[in-house]
Amino acid sequence: MKKIKNIVLGGIQQKVFNLVLFVILLMMAAYTVVIIHQAGRIGSLVADTNERQKQSISEISHQTMDAVISQSMGQSTLMEAYIANDLFEDLADTVNMLGDYAGNIFHSPDAYLPQPYALPDAAKDGEITVQLLTEEGLDLTNAALAERLGLVANMSDMMKALYANGNVNSCYVALPEGAMLLADDHSAEKYSEDGTLMPIPIHERDWYIGASKTGQLYYTDVVQDVFTGQIGIMCALPVYQGNKLACVVGADLFLNNMADAVSATGENSAVTVIVNQYGHVVFSPMTQGALRVRQPSEAEDLRESGEEALAAFVSGALKGVMDVTEVSFDGQNYYMAGAPIESVGWTVLSAVNSELAQQPTDMLEKQYDSILLDAESALNDGIGHAKNTIFVLLGVILVMGITGALVLSKRIVKPLGIMTERVQSLGGKNLQFFMEDAYRTGDEIEVLADSFATLSARTLQYVDQVQRVTAEKERIGAELNMATDIQASQLPRLFPAFPNRPEFDIYASMTPAKEVGGDFYDFFLVDDDHIGLVMADVSGKGVPAALFMMISRVLIKSHLQNGETPGEALENVNDQLCEGNDAELFVTVWLAVLEISTGKGIAANAGHEHPTLRRADGQYELVTYRHSPAVATLEGIPYKEHSFELRPGDSLFVYTDGVAEATNAQNELFGTDRMLSALNRDPDAAPEAVLKNVMDGINAFVADAEQFDDITMLCLKYIGPGKA
Repeated sequence: MKKIKNIVLGGIQQKVFNLVLFVILLMMAAYTVVIIHQAGRIGSLVADTNERQKQSISEISHQTMDAVISQSMGQSTLMEAYIANDLFEDLADTVNMLGDYAGNIFHSPDAYLPQPYALPDAAKDGEITVQLLTEEGLDLTNAALAERLGLVANMSDMMKALYANGNVNSCYVALPEGAMLLADDHSAEKYSEDGTLMPIPIHERDWYIGASKTGQLYYTDVVQDVFTGQIGIMCALPVYQGNKLACVVGADLFLNNMADAVSATGENSAVTVIVNQYGHVVFSPMTQGALRVRQPSEAEDLRESGEEALAAFVSGALKGVMDVTEVSFDGQNYYMAGAPIESVGWTVLSAVNSELAQQPTDMLEKQYDSILLDAESALNDGIGHAKNTIFVLLGVILVMGITGALVLSKRIVKPLGIMTERVQSLGGKNLQFFMEDAYRTGDEIEVLADSFATLSARTLQYVDQVQRVTAEKERIGAELNMATDIQASQLPRLFPAFPNRPEFDIYASMTPAKEVGGDFYDFFLVDDDHIGLVMADVSGKGVPAALFMMISRVLIKSHLQNGETPGEALENVNDQLCEGNDAELFVTVWLAVLEISTGKGIAANAGHEHPTLRRADGQYELVTYRHSPAVATLEGIPYKEHSFELRPGDSLFVYTDGVAEATNAQNELFGTDRMLSALNRDPDAAPEAVLKNVMDGINAFVADAEQFDDITMLCLKYIGPGKA
């Protein structure tokens, strides 16, 4: 043995040193292999976890988009079909009224005196008149023909009233002899450029032929008006005297607004198409492909189209409601929904290109891929730094000896093992990696663990946020659009509403809040001497409230027009709305019927705001009395009626709680006192100016505060008969 300083060569000390050195080198080699292996497993697990998270995000996004498309397209298509059907049914009601009147005349002709009639007078263009139109060459000096024309001229006042009501673009009664009386306000269009009266080939018109042949109510296809050139649909009904055709009555309805509305959908992702009973596309925003509008001579029955999927879907949609279905045609895939317009046998189709519907999911996947690339880069950088640090530590371990090697090896290997086990356990709903004390080594392992924990938390947070934002945005957007369409289509918006009734002036408005509610107003002539007034507020928000509003408005108007008093109408409407009211919605209603000739009225208040009344030369004041319960709360409730009388110069103002409860930034309410002050700023103003004064007062009070409820108002000024 030989001793060099404190080291004995060849002795036990050397053997121990050699053994320890061997162990240290072996451990260093093994440790290096473990680190490399664990780092590879971590990278593989991270990549696998990221792929599973990406698949989960894609599946959730697909499910969310499918649910949103199914709900929004189905509901909007049904609503569009319902509105169109209601329009055509109103047209049929008008024609049936004409038919009933004509039937009475021909059943008892001796009970009616001959009435005057005249050819169109171009000087009266713009004035509602009843005009005589004939086929070419008809002899108007024929006494029998003149007698029959004088008889049907008894219908002139009714025809003018129906035209003035605004639901039709003309109404008429045609005799088999080739003459007809027509009511409209564009008499000048009956003359050609050279000033001669244009004949009308009555017996060649589709409405006359169809009604005569079928013997029942008949709708034409979409046609062009012979005088104005506008597109529309005509409805006609034959009237018989015994077994002989006495006349054909009818009315037409221009469909320019429907065509414009359908055309406007071409600017959106979802397009609307109208198909008639023959399977022909009559309105469409598309200019190419199977769903484009063709000339009548080239029109194709889509039910017999070479596109089998489209043909089957159109056939089903003409028979009944078709839920959202994926249909392939024109080389592309579409989501489609259909709902029939039952009154005319048409159908409304809605279509969304599936590629457009897929865009939000594709954008989400691209954003997630970008995040993964950044995370993968950060992970690789961390692993690279960790490897360099490990090699440095291994050199230090070799120099420091056995104790340092054991401590450092344990410090390095143990956290990586725990981290590997935790990463392997990730899966299913447990996808988040948490930072633990075992990883807090103060080196790259802690950086790696912290980076992975941060990436995991941010990824889950991003997925949750995307799901919530997407779902909420789609829900709110669909509900607001649909509710806005419902309210805009239901409320009277044309003013002056009754230009031919100088006995009163009326104006109403609704300013919707950001979250659409259920406010609505209505006014309509119950008959020539009575006007119905409605102001109501449905509980709740969104689409349910909008639908409940529409149903309530239709029921109230229907009962009043059936001759019921306000109290009776509310009692019957209450019983009807209570049936199947699972959403437990209710509606507060102020309802009145005013006799125009006397100013006497009857009102019923179902839990609504107190009305205000202004006497001539006076100021607006609240009219308070005990209210009845709101409608749709409990069946069998009687509703108390209150009589009132308007004298010439008096004004009536009704409103919803959105006026009094308008709130400023200090959470103060506008209140009825401020409302009365705004009303009395100019109490003798016209109704439109009165509503503007109140709205100006609210805006000045609320300033920049957010509006949380609809603001709905109606004002009627009673002028009295013979006072205009």
